Amino acid sequence: MKRRSLTLPINRVEGDLEISVDISNNVVVKAQVAGTMFRGFEQMMSGRGLLDGLVITPRICGICSTSHLYAAALALDQLHQAEVPDNAIRMRNLTHIAEHIQSDLRHVILMFAVDFAHPSYNKRSFFAEAERCYTPLQGESAISTIKATRQVLEIVAIIGGQWPHSSFMVPGGIVSTPNSADLRKCRQLLEEVVHWYEKQILGGPLSEWQKLKTADELKSWCVDPAHKEGDLARIIRIAEDLQLDRGEATHGFISGGALPLPATEMSNSRSHLFGAGHWQAGRLKDLDLSRISEQLTSSYYRSNSGALDSLFLDKTIPDAEKEKAYSWVKSPRYADQPVETSPLAELLCAGHPLICSWIAEKGVSPLARELARLLRPAELLPAALRWIKETNPKDSFYIEPAPCEAGRGLGIVQASRGMLGHWLEVRDGLIDNYQMITPTSWNASPRDERGMAGPMEQALLGARVDNPDHPLELGHIVRSFDPCLVCAVHSLHKGNRNTLRLGA
Repeated sequence: MKRRSLTLPINRVEGDLEISVDISNNVVVKAQVAGTMFRGFEQMMSGRGLLDGLVITPRICGICSTSHLYAAALALDQLHQAEVPDNAIRMRNLTHIAEHIQSDLRHVILMFAVDFAHPSYNKRSFFAEAERCYTPLQGESAISTIKATRQVLEIVAIIGGQWPHSSFMVPGGIVSTPNSADLRKCRQLLEEVVHWYEKQILGGPLSEWQKLKTADELKSWCVDPAHKEGDLARIIRIAEDLQLDRGEATHGFISGGALPLPATEMSNSRSHLFGAGHWQAGRLKDLDLSRISEQLTSSYYRSNSGALDSLFLDKTIPDAEKEKAYSWVKSPRYADQPVETSPLAELLCAGHPLICSWIAEKGVSPLARELARLLRPAELLPAALRWIKETNPKDSFYIEPAPCEAGRGLGIVQASRGMLGHWLEVRDGLIDNYQMITPTSWNASPRDERGMAGPMEQALLGARVDNPDHPLELGHIVRSFDPCLVCAVHSLHKGNRNTLRLGA
Protein backbone atom coordinates (compact mmCIF):
# COMPACT_ATOMS: atom_id res chain seq x y z
CA MET A 1 0.00 0.00 0.00
CA LYS A 2 1.49 3.34 -1.08
CA ARG A 3 0.63 6.19 1.29
CA ARG A 4 1.44 9.87 0.91
CA SER A 5 0.64 12.95 3.00
CA LEU A 6 0.04 16.36 1.43
CA THR A 7 -0.48 19.80 2.93
CA LEU A 8 -2.35 22.06 0.51
CA PRO A 9 -2.65 25.78 1.22
CA ILE A 10 -5.71 26.75 -0.80
CA ASN A 11 -5.61 30.31 -2.06
CA ARG A 12 -8.26 31.91 -4.26
CA VAL A 13 -10.57 31.99 -1.21
CA GLU A 14 -11.37 34.75 1.26
CA GLY A 15 -8.89 34.22 4.10
CA ASP A 16 -6.37 31.44 4.73
CA LEU A 17 -7.37 27.81 4.25
CA GLU A 18 -5.13 24.78 4.59
CA ILE A 19 -6.03 21.22 3.61
CA SER A 20 -4.07 18.21 4.90
CA VAL A 21 -4.76 14.84 3.33
CA ASP A 22 -3.37 11.33 3.40
CA ILE A 23 -3.56 9.52 0.08
CA SER A 24 -3.34 5.75 -0.22
CA ASN A 25 -3.41 4.12 -3.67
CA ASN A 26 -4.53 7.46 -5.13
CA VAL A 27 -7.53 7.75 -2.78
CA VAL A 28 -7.90 10.23 0.11
CA VAL A 29 -8.14 8.22 3.34
CA LYS A 30 -7.74 11.10 5.82
CA ALA A 31 -8.53 14.81 5.55
CA GLN A 32 -8.24 17.86 7.77
CA VAL A 33 -9.54 21.33 6.86
CA ALA A 34 -8.03 24.18 8.86
CA GLY A 35 -8.59 27.91 9.06
CA THR A 36 -5.24 29.47 9.95
CA MET A 37 -6.27 32.96 11.05
CA PHE A 38 -7.75 34.51 14.21
CA ARG A 39 -9.56 37.87 13.90
CA GLY A 40 -11.54 38.45 17.09
CA PHE A 41 -14.59 40.35 15.84
CA GLU A 42 -16.79 38.89 18.55
CA GLN A 43 -14.48 40.26 21.24
CA MET A 44 -14.51 43.65 19.53
CA MET A 45 -18.25 43.90 20.06
CA SER A 46 -18.25 43.54 23.85
CA GLY A 47 -19.00 46.80 25.68
CA ARG A 48 -20.01 48.71 22.55
CA GLY A 49 -23.21 50.59 21.75
CA LEU A 50 -26.15 48.72 20.26
CA LEU A 51 -25.77 50.15 16.77
CA ASP A 52 -22.02 49.50 16.50
CA GLY A 53 -22.64 46.04 15.06
CA LEU A 54 -24.20 47.68 11.99
CA VAL A 55 -20.86 49.32 11.25
CA ILE A 56 -18.38 46.70 12.49
CA THR A 57 -19.80 43.34 11.41
CA PRO A 58 -20.19 44.23 7.68
CA ARG A 59 -16.42 44.71 7.68
CA ILE A 60 -15.83 41.06 8.52
CA CYS A 61 -15.96 40.30 4.80
CA GLY A 62 -15.59 42.26 1.58
CA ILE A 63 -17.87 39.90 -0.35
CA CYS A 64 -20.85 39.24 1.95
CA SER A 65 -20.93 42.51 3.92
CA THR A 66 -24.64 43.04 3.17
CA SER A 67 -25.38 39.62 4.67
CA HIS A 68 -23.67 40.56 7.94
CA LEU A 69 -25.45 43.91 7.99
CA TYR A 70 -28.80 42.19 7.41
CA ALA A 71 -28.21 39.65 10.19
CA ALA A 72 -27.09 42.40 12.60
CA ALA A 73 -30.16 44.49 11.76
CA LEU A 74 -32.52 41.53 12.25
CA ALA A 75 -30.96 40.82 15.66
CA LEU A 76 -31.64 44.44 16.65
CA ASP A 77 -35.16 44.27 15.20
CA GLN A 78 -35.86 41.35 17.50
CA LEU A 79 -34.21 43.00 20.48
CA HIS A 80 -36.32 46.15 20.08
CA GLN A 81 -39.42 44.23 18.90
CA ALA A 82 -39.30 46.70 16.02
CA GLU A 83 -41.94 47.00 13.33
CA VAL A 84 -40.31 47.11 9.90
CA PRO A 85 -42.26 48.68 6.98
CA ASP A 86 -42.80 46.60 3.85
CA ASN A 87 -40.83 49.15 1.83
CA ALA A 88 -37.78 48.57 4.03
CA ILE A 89 -38.11 44.80 3.79
CA ARG A 90 -38.21 45.05 0.01
CA MET A 91 -35.14 47.31 -0.16
CA ARG A 92 -33.19 45.17 2.31
CA ASN A 93 -33.99 42.14 0.14
CA LEU A 94 -33.15 43.95 -3.09
CA THR A 95 -29.63 44.77 -1.94
CA HIS A 96 -29.16 41.27 -0.54
CA ILE A 97 -30.19 39.76 -3.88
CA ALA A 98 -27.71 42.00 -5.72
CA GLU A 99 -24.94 40.75 -3.47
CA HIS A 100 -26.00 37.10 -3.95
CA ILE A 101 -25.99 37.40 -7.75
CA GLN A 102 -22.50 38.90 -7.90
CA SER A 103 -21.17 36.31 -5.45
CA ASP A 104 -22.79 33.29 -7.09
CA LEU A 105 -21.73 34.09 -10.62
CA ARG A 106 -18.27 35.42 -9.84
CA HIS A 107 -17.56 32.31 -7.82
CA VAL A 108 -18.66 29.87 -10.53
CA ILE A 109 -17.00 31.63 -13.46
CA LEU A 110 -13.97 33.28 -11.86
CA MET A 111 -13.12 30.93 -8.98
CA PHE A 112 -14.36 27.47 -9.92
CA ALA A 113 -14.50 27.18 -13.72
CA VAL A 114 -11.07 28.81 -14.05
CA ASP A 115 -9.54 25.45 -13.08
CA PHE A 116 -10.99 23.92 -16.25
CA ALA A 117 -8.39 25.98 -18.12
CA HIS A 118 -5.51 24.61 -16.02
CA PRO A 119 -2.61 23.40 -18.21
CA SER A 120 -2.91 19.91 -16.69
CA TYR A 121 -6.09 19.49 -18.76
CA ASN A 122 -4.52 20.49 -22.07
CA LYS A 123 -5.12 17.07 -23.61
CA ARG A 124 -8.83 17.04 -22.72
CA SER A 125 -11.34 17.64 -25.50
CA PHE A 126 -12.85 20.60 -23.63
CA PHE A 127 -9.57 22.42 -23.01
CA ALA A 128 -9.63 24.87 -25.93
CA GLU A 129 -13.19 25.88 -25.09
CA ALA A 130 -12.37 26.25 -21.38
CA GLU A 131 -9.28 28.32 -22.16
CA ARG A 132 -11.31 30.60 -24.44
CA CYS A 133 -14.01 31.16 -21.81
CA TYR A 134 -12.38 30.89 -18.37
CA THR A 135 -8.75 32.00 -18.57
CA PRO A 136 -8.31 34.58 -15.77
CA LEU A 137 -8.85 38.19 -16.93
CA GLN A 138 -8.87 37.06 -20.57
CA GLY A 139 -11.61 34.48 -21.01
CA GLU A 140 -14.79 35.62 -22.72
CA SER A 141 -17.05 34.43 -19.91
CA ALA A 142 -14.74 35.80 -17.24
CA ILE A 143 -14.69 39.31 -18.70
CA SER A 144 -18.43 39.29 -19.33
CA THR A 145 -19.17 38.16 -15.76
CA ILE A 146 -16.94 40.82 -14.21
CA LYS A 147 -18.77 43.54 -16.13
CA ALA A 148 -22.28 42.28 -15.40
CA THR A 149 -21.72 41.66 -11.70
CA ARG A 150 -20.13 45.07 -11.26
CA GLN A 151 -23.30 46.49 -12.74
CA VAL A 152 -25.64 44.66 -10.37
CA LEU A 153 -23.68 45.96 -7.36
CA GLU A 154 -24.65 49.51 -8.36
CA ILE A 155 -28.03 48.66 -6.83
CA VAL A 156 -26.45 48.35 -3.37
CA ALA A 157 -24.75 51.71 -3.85
CA ILE A 158 -28.01 53.37 -4.92
CA ILE A 159 -29.99 52.06 -1.93
CA GLY A 160 -27.22 51.72 0.67
CA GLY A 161 -24.78 54.46 -0.32
CA GLN A 162 -21.82 52.18 -1.01
CA TRP A 163 -20.67 48.59 -1.46
CA PRO A 164 -19.09 46.86 0.33
CA HIS A 165 -19.54 47.76 4.01
CA SER A 166 -22.74 49.79 3.82
CA SER A 167 -24.67 50.45 7.06
CA PHE A 168 -28.08 51.64 5.83
CA MET A 169 -30.12 48.94 7.62
CA VAL A 170 -31.14 49.85 11.17
CA PRO A 171 -33.64 48.49 13.69
CA GLY A 172 -37.02 49.54 12.32
CA GLY A 173 -36.09 49.70 8.63
CA ILE A 174 -33.52 51.57 6.53
CA VAL A 175 -32.11 55.07 6.83
CA SER A 176 -32.10 55.78 3.09
CA THR A 177 -35.24 56.88 1.26
CA PRO A 178 -35.02 55.92 -2.42
CA ASN A 179 -37.06 58.12 -4.74
CA SER A 180 -38.78 57.23 -8.00
CA ALA A 181 -35.63 57.92 -10.02
CA ASP A 182 -33.59 55.61 -7.77
CA LEU A 183 -36.12 52.81 -8.20
CA ARG A 184 -36.23 53.30 -11.97
CA LYS A 185 -32.45 53.07 -12.12
CA CYS A 186 -32.47 49.88 -10.02
CA ARG A 187 -35.13 48.39 -12.27
CA GLN A 188 -33.15 49.29 -15.38
CA LEU A 189 -30.00 47.70 -13.96
CA LEU A 190 -31.87 44.52 -13.04
CA GLU A 191 -33.51 44.23 -16.44
CA GLU A 192 -30.10 44.54 -18.10
CA VAL A 193 -28.70 41.85 -15.80
CA VAL A 194 -31.67 39.58 -16.63
CA HIS A 195 -30.95 39.99 -20.34
CA TRP A 196 -27.25 39.20 -19.77
CA TYR A 197 -28.04 36.21 -17.53
CA GLU A 198 -30.37 34.73 -20.15
CA LYS A 199 -27.80 35.07 -22.92
CA GLN A 200 -24.55 34.36 -21.07
CA ILE A 201 -25.51 31.85 -18.38
CA LEU A 202 -28.75 30.09 -19.31
CA GLY A 203 -28.37 30.34 -23.07
CA GLY A 204 -32.11 30.94 -23.39
CA PRO A 205 -35.11 32.92 -22.10
CA LEU A 206 -35.85 32.89 -18.38
CA SER A 207 -39.52 32.23 -19.14
CA GLU A 208 -38.61 28.94 -20.86
CA TRP A 209 -36.06 28.00 -18.20
CA GLN A 210 -38.63 28.32 -15.41
CA LYS A 211 -40.66 25.51 -16.98
CA LEU A 212 -37.90 22.95 -16.27
CA LYS A 213 -38.70 20.69 -13.31
CA THR A 214 -36.54 17.56 -13.65
CA ALA A 215 -32.93 16.53 -14.22
CA ASP A 216 -33.91 14.98 -17.57
CA GLU A 217 -35.43 18.26 -18.72
CA LEU A 218 -32.22 20.03 -17.73
CA LYS A 219 -30.19 17.55 -19.78
CA SER A 220 -32.40 18.19 -22.79
CA TRP A 221 -31.96 21.93 -22.34
CA CYS A 222 -28.17 21.60 -22.28
CA VAL A 223 -27.92 19.61 -25.52
CA ASP A 224 -30.35 21.84 -27.41
CA PRO A 225 -28.31 23.84 -29.98
CA ALA A 226 -30.24 26.95 -28.93
CA HIS A 227 -28.94 26.71 -25.35
CA LYS A 228 -25.69 24.75 -25.39
CA GLU A 229 -23.46 27.83 -25.74
CA GLY A 230 -24.55 29.19 -22.36
CA ASP A 231 -22.13 28.81 -19.46
CA LEU A 232 -24.63 26.58 -17.65
CA ALA A 233 -24.53 23.90 -20.35
CA ARG A 234 -20.78 24.32 -20.88
CA ILE A 235 -19.91 23.92 -17.19
CA ILE A 236 -22.13 20.86 -16.86
CA ARG A 237 -20.46 19.26 -19.91
CA ILE A 238 -16.95 19.90 -18.62
CA ALA A 239 -17.75 18.91 -15.03
CA GLU A 240 -19.27 15.62 -16.19
CA ASP A 241 -16.19 14.95 -18.32
CA LEU A 242 -14.10 15.38 -15.14
CA GLN A 243 -16.56 13.23 -13.17
CA LEU A 244 -17.38 16.11 -10.83
CA ASP A 245 -20.97 14.89 -10.82
CA ARG A 246 -20.02 11.85 -8.73
CA GLY A 247 -21.98 11.52 -5.51
CA GLU A 248 -20.27 12.13 -2.17
CA ALA A 249 -20.96 10.76 1.30
CA THR A 250 -24.41 11.92 2.38
CA HIS A 251 -24.74 14.50 5.11
CA GLY A 252 -27.51 16.86 6.16
CA PHE A 253 -28.28 20.34 4.87
CA ILE A 254 -29.55 23.38 6.73
CA SER A 255 -31.16 26.66 5.65
CA GLY A 256 -32.33 29.50 7.87
CA GLY A 257 -34.84 30.76 5.32
CA ALA A 258 -33.96 33.34 2.66
CA LEU A 259 -35.41 36.83 2.18
CA PRO A 260 -38.27 37.68 4.58
CA LEU A 261 -41.50 38.47 2.78
CA PRO A 262 -43.29 41.81 3.11
CA ALA A 263 -46.48 41.57 5.18
CA THR A 264 -48.56 41.76 2.00
CA GLU A 265 -47.05 38.45 0.81
CA MET A 266 -46.87 36.55 4.10
CA SER A 267 -49.15 33.65 4.91
CA ASN A 268 -49.51 31.16 7.75
CA SER A 269 -47.25 28.74 5.90
CA ARG A 270 -44.84 31.15 4.21
CA SER A 271 -42.69 33.86 5.76
CA HIS A 272 -39.67 33.82 3.41
CA LEU A 273 -39.09 33.57 -0.33
CA PHE A 274 -37.19 30.34 0.35
CA GLY A 275 -38.34 28.50 3.46
CA ALA A 276 -36.10 27.36 6.32
CA GLY A 277 -35.49 23.69 6.97
CA HIS A 278 -33.25 20.74 7.72
CA TRP A 279 -32.81 18.30 4.81
CA GLN A 280 -31.51 14.81 5.47
CA ALA A 281 -31.53 11.81 3.13
CA GLY A 282 -34.32 13.21 0.98
CA ARG A 283 -36.53 14.23 3.90
CA LEU A 284 -37.22 17.85 4.86
CA LYS A 285 -38.01 18.81 8.45
CA ASP A 286 -38.74 22.12 10.16
CA LEU A 287 -35.72 24.03 11.42
CA ASP A 288 -35.37 24.27 15.22
CA LEU A 289 -32.80 26.96 16.05
CA SER A 290 -32.52 25.71 19.64
CA ARG A 291 -30.77 22.60 18.31
CA ILE A 292 -27.77 24.59 17.07
CA SER A 293 -24.61 24.28 19.15
CA GLU A 294 -20.87 24.84 18.77
CA GLN A 295 -18.14 22.38 19.71
CA LEU A 296 -14.53 23.33 20.32
CA THR A 297 -12.69 20.00 20.56
CA SER A 298 -10.49 20.61 17.50
CA SER A 299 -10.61 24.43 17.56
CA TYR A 300 -8.12 26.86 19.08
CA TYR A 301 -10.57 28.09 21.71
CA ARG A 302 -11.07 27.43 25.39
CA SER A 303 -14.11 25.38 26.28
CA ASN A 304 -16.77 27.37 28.10
CA SER A 305 -17.08 26.43 31.76
CA GLY A 306 -20.43 25.80 33.39
CA ALA A 307 -23.82 25.14 31.87
CA LEU A 308 -24.84 27.58 29.15
CA ASP A 309 -28.47 27.96 28.22
CA SER A 310 -27.84 29.08 24.64
CA LEU A 311 -25.42 30.64 22.17
CA PHE A 312 -26.38 34.04 23.58
CA LEU A 313 -24.08 33.30 26.53
CA ASP A 314 -21.35 31.42 24.67
CA LYS A 315 -17.89 32.98 24.64
CA THR A 316 -15.09 33.08 22.08
CA ILE A 317 -11.81 32.78 23.99
CA PRO A 318 -8.73 31.96 21.87
CA ASP A 319 -6.21 29.35 22.98
CA ALA A 320 -3.42 29.00 20.41
CA GLU A 321 -1.61 26.30 22.44
CA LYS A 322 -4.59 23.97 22.82
CA GLU A 323 -3.69 20.31 22.39
CA LYS A 324 -5.30 18.34 19.56
CA ALA A 325 -6.68 21.52 18.00
CA TYR A 326 -5.91 22.20 14.35
CA SER A 327 -8.25 25.00 13.19
CA TRP A 328 -9.39 28.50 14.12
CA VAL A 329 -12.83 27.51 12.84
CA LYS A 330 -15.34 26.24 15.41
CA SER A 331 -17.54 23.17 14.88
CA PRO A 332 -21.20 24.17 14.63
CA ARG A 333 -23.60 21.25 14.82
CA TYR A 334 -27.33 20.81 14.31
CA ALA A 335 -28.85 18.18 16.60
CA ASP A 336 -25.21 17.20 17.28
CA GLN A 337 -24.66 16.40 13.59
CA PRO A 338 -22.49 18.15 10.97
CA VAL A 339 -24.57 19.77 8.23
CA GLU A 340 -23.78 21.67 5.04
CA THR A 341 -25.19 25.10 4.30
CA SER A 342 -24.97 26.63 0.83
CA PRO A 343 -27.12 27.73 -2.13
CA LEU A 344 -27.63 23.99 -2.70
CA ALA A 345 -28.92 23.62 0.86
CA GLU A 346 -31.13 26.69 0.39
CA LEU A 347 -32.82 25.31 -2.71
CA LEU A 348 -33.14 21.78 -1.32
CA CYS A 349 -34.82 23.07 1.84
CA ALA A 350 -37.09 25.25 -0.30
CA GLY A 351 -38.15 22.19 -2.30
CA HIS A 352 -36.84 23.53 -5.62
CA PRO A 353 -38.06 20.83 -8.05
CA LEU A 354 -35.10 20.87 -10.45
CA ILE A 355 -32.47 20.73 -7.70
CA CYS A 356 -34.40 18.06 -5.78
CA SER A 357 -34.68 15.97 -8.96
CA TRP A 358 -30.96 16.36 -9.70
CA ILE A 359 -29.94 15.28 -6.18
CA ALA A 360 -32.37 12.35 -6.20
CA GLU A 361 -30.86 11.09 -9.46
CA LYS A 362 -27.16 11.95 -9.12
CA GLY A 363 -26.50 12.72 -5.45
CA VAL A 364 -24.50 15.52 -3.84
CA SER A 365 -21.36 16.54 -5.71
CA PRO A 366 -19.18 19.55 -6.61
CA LEU A 367 -21.24 19.99 -9.78
CA ALA A 368 -24.48 20.03 -7.78
CA ARG A 369 -23.18 22.91 -5.65
CA GLU A 370 -22.18 24.91 -8.73
CA LEU A 371 -25.46 24.13 -10.46
CA ALA A 372 -27.36 25.61 -7.50
CA ARG A 373 -25.34 28.83 -7.77
CA LEU A 374 -25.92 29.07 -11.50
CA LEU A 375 -29.69 28.75 -11.23
CA ARG A 376 -30.39 30.59 -7.95
CA PRO A 377 -30.39 33.96 -9.82
CA ALA A 378 -33.28 32.63 -11.92
CA GLU A 379 -35.37 32.66 -8.73
CA LEU A 380 -33.94 35.88 -7.28
CA LEU A 381 -34.17 38.19 -10.28
CA PRO A 382 -37.98 37.99 -10.76
CA ALA A 383 -38.50 38.54 -7.02
CA ALA A 384 -36.24 41.60 -7.06
CA LEU A 385 -38.09 43.10 -10.03
CA ARG A 386 -41.44 42.47 -8.33
CA TRP A 387 -40.33 44.15 -5.11
CA ILE A 388 -39.06 47.21 -6.97
CA LYS A 389 -42.42 47.58 -8.71
CA GLU A 390 -44.30 47.21 -5.41
CA THR A 391 -42.24 49.85 -3.58
CA ASN A 392 -44.03 53.19 -3.17
CA PRO A 393 -41.54 56.02 -2.44
CA LYS A 394 -44.29 57.95 -0.65
CA ASP A 395 -44.71 55.21 1.98
CA SER A 396 -42.53 54.77 5.06
CA PHE A 397 -39.09 53.13 5.03
CA TYR A 398 -38.51 53.42 8.77
CA ILE A 399 -40.48 53.19 12.02
CA GLU A 400 -38.58 54.30 15.10
CA PRO A 401 -38.42 51.45 17.63
CA ALA A 402 -38.84 51.78 21.39
CA PRO A 403 -35.63 52.11 23.42
CA CYS A 404 -34.18 48.91 24.87
CA GLU A 405 -31.61 48.65 27.66
CA ALA A 406 -31.45 44.85 28.09
CA GLY A 407 -32.43 41.71 26.25
CA ARG A 408 -31.50 39.41 23.40
CA GLY A 409 -31.74 39.45 19.66
CA LEU A 410 -31.11 36.81 16.99
CA GLY A 411 -30.66 37.54 13.30
CA ILE A 412 -30.66 34.65 10.81
CA VAL A 413 -30.18 35.18 7.07
CA GLN A 414 -29.12 33.10 4.11
CA ALA A 415 -25.85 34.71 3.10
CA SER A 416 -24.37 34.04 -0.32
CA ARG A 417 -22.65 30.91 1.02
CA GLY A 418 -25.40 29.69 3.37
CA MET A 419 -26.91 30.26 6.80
CA LEU A 420 -25.48 33.12 8.86
CA GLY A 421 -26.49 33.83 12.44
CA HIS A 422 -25.83 36.74 14.82
CA TRP A 423 -26.61 36.22 18.54
CA LEU A 424 -26.76 39.43 20.61
CA GLU A 425 -26.92 39.86 24.41
CA VAL A 426 -27.49 43.40 25.79
CA ARG A 427 -27.15 44.69 29.35
CA ASP A 428 -27.40 48.28 30.61
CA GLY A 429 -27.76 49.56 27.05
CA LEU A 430 -24.48 48.05 25.85
CA ILE A 431 -23.53 44.87 24.03
CA ASP A 432 -22.52 42.31 26.65
CA ASN A 433 -21.93 39.38 24.31
CA TYR A 434 -21.96 38.78 20.55
CA GLN A 435 -21.68 35.46 18.76
CA MET A 436 -21.73 34.62 15.06
CA ILE A 437 -21.94 31.36 13.12
CA THR A 438 -21.05 31.79 9.47
CA PRO A 439 -21.65 29.47 6.50
CA THR A 440 -18.01 28.43 6.25
CA SER A 441 -17.97 27.60 9.96
CA TRP A 442 -20.60 24.97 9.20
CA ASN A 443 -18.90 23.68 6.05
CA ALA A 444 -15.21 23.85 7.05
CA SER A 445 -15.73 22.79 10.65
CA PRO A 446 -13.08 20.49 12.14
CA ARG A 447 -13.83 17.22 13.89
CA ASP A 448 -16.05 17.38 16.95
CA GLU A 449 -15.87 15.60 20.32
CA ARG A 450 -17.13 12.37 18.73
CA GLY A 451 -14.58 12.55 15.93
CA MET A 452 -17.20 13.43 13.32
CA ALA A 453 -15.79 15.36 10.38
CA GLY A 454 -17.36 18.51 9.01
CA PRO A 455 -18.94 18.56 5.52
CA MET A 456 -15.80 19.65 3.66
CA GLU A 457 -13.66 17.00 5.30
CA GLN A 458 -16.35 14.39 4.56
CA ALA A 459 -16.45 15.43 0.91
CA LEU A 460 -12.69 14.93 0.56
CA LEU A 461 -12.68 11.41 2.03
CA GLY A 462 -12.71 8.81 -0.72
CA ALA A 463 -11.80 11.30 -3.45
CA ARG A 464 -9.56 9.89 -6.15
CA VAL A 465 -6.37 11.81 -7.01
CA ASP A 466 -4.82 10.80 -10.33
CA ASN A 467 -1.65 12.84 -9.86
CA PRO A 468 -0.72 13.73 -6.24
CA ASP A 469 1.79 16.27 -7.56
CA HIS A 470 -1.11 18.21 -9.10
CA PRO A 471 -4.21 17.24 -7.06
CA LEU A 472 -6.68 19.34 -9.00
CA GLU A 473 -9.50 17.02 -7.95
CA LEU A 474 -9.16 18.20 -4.37
CA GLY A 475 -9.22 21.83 -5.45
CA HIS A 476 -12.50 21.24 -7.30
CA ILE A 477 -14.09 19.70 -4.22
CA VAL A 478 -12.94 22.37 -1.79
CA ARG A 479 -13.81 25.28 -4.06
CA SER A 480 -17.30 23.90 -4.67
CA PHE A 481 -18.03 24.97 -1.07
CA ASP A 482 -16.91 28.53 -1.90
CA PRO A 483 -15.11 28.82 1.46
CA CYS A 484 -14.83 32.26 3.04
CA LEU A 485 -12.36 31.94 5.90
CA VAL A 486 -12.33 35.61 6.85
CA CYS A 487 -15.88 35.06 8.09
CA ALA A 488 -15.31 31.64 9.62
CA VAL A 489 -12.21 32.17 11.75
CA HIS A 490 -12.47 34.09 14.93
CA SER A 491 -1.97 35.38 11.29
CA LEU A 492 -0.37 32.57 12.36
CA HIS A 493 3.13 32.15 10.96
CA LYS A 494 4.05 28.47 10.98
CA GLY A 495 7.48 28.77 9.43
CA ASN A 496 8.70 26.93 6.36
CA ARG A 497 6.78 23.82 5.38
CA ASN A 498 6.92 21.36 2.54
CA THR A 499 3.67 22.35 0.85
CA LEU A 500 1.91 22.03 -2.44
CA ARG A 501 -0.14 24.91 -3.78
CA LEU A 502 -3.31 24.60 -5.83
CA GLY A 503 -3.76 27.46 -8.26
CA ALA A 504 -2.97 31.11 -7.86
